[in-house]
Amino acid sequence: MTELAVRTRGLSKRFGSQTVVDRIDLEVPVGSVYGFLGPNGSGKTTTIRMLLALVAATQGEIEVFGERMPHAAARVLPAIGALIEGPAFHPYLSGRRNLLRLDAADLTADSSTAVRRVDAALDRVGLLAAAGKRYRAYSLGMRQRLAIAAAMLTPKDLLVLDEPTNGLDPQGTREVRQLVGSLAGDGTTVLVSSHLLSEVEQMCTHLGVMHVGRLVAQGSSAQLRSDGDTEATVETDAPGDAARVMRELGLSEIRTGGTSVTGHLGDVAPEKVVAACVHAGVAVTGFRVGRPTLEDVFVSLTGEGFDVSG
Repeated sequence: MTELAVRTRGLSKRFGSQTVVDRIDLEVPVGSVYGFLGPNGSGKTTTIRMLLALVAATQGEIEVFGERMPHAAARVLPAIGALIEGPAFHPYLSGRRNLLRLDAADLTADSSTAVRRVDAALDRVGLLAAAGKRYRAYSLGMRQRLAIAAAMLTPKDLLVLDEPTNGLDPQGTREVRQLVGSLAGDGTTVLVSSHLLSEVEQMCTHLGVMHVGRLVAQGSSAQLRSDGDTEATVETDAPGDAARVMRELGLSEIRTGGTSVTGHLGDVAPEKVVAACVHAGVAVTGFRVGRPTLEDVFVSLTGEGFDVSG
């Protein structure tokens, strides 16, 4: 079994009569970049708060690096860096002074190395040159990177980022994405919560999909892609006739768009589709076979769209 940084069993959270997280079994492999994906309001942030012992679970079990939470929180939390629901800093202080204040409040940190560690964290996120600039003068991308630097003032085994690209322009989004990649390259496990499919798809090795409080799919990015049925698309001037032929062959979930018709092959050999169309007098101007995109897979799982544009 793959060693897990985070593992939950039957994890649930209810607020009164409302179930926000419903019996989820989360498995985040050590060394992965795990994309925790789902529409806004699907239970992602509440789950993260339970993992970090900020909110008590209604039922279920949580293990972080093999330690039961929240019982082992005092031992486990110093090895976790987190950014939840956006950064909060003193606007009149510089980036460096903000981090020094945070570091001073950490009872596990060595005060004699504070300046060196703060500058190392700023350098890691590309903010060392702007360390003396006041926080209120930082761009959104710089503010997000400063928040990540704050989560890295001491060595971390797990970094939890809740919507780290929220509200960022394309340049800021790229900066955060590259930073996550470099952290993972150094062996840090990263859990990224997001509703932006395009960003998660580019940075994550593993995915978990939430929908109305339930974990509806989980696995490596490649595995989730392969779980989708292979599709065949016929390009033709007679889409209605092609759809009829494909349906008679046994293809399912036939859909037509303009001059193209797409359906799930199932057990039907791809070459039979073209042959059957030609035999029925349907002119085929193009043909392709492929698996659904991650967007297709997620929409089929949740029954609703994601923000895929970023």
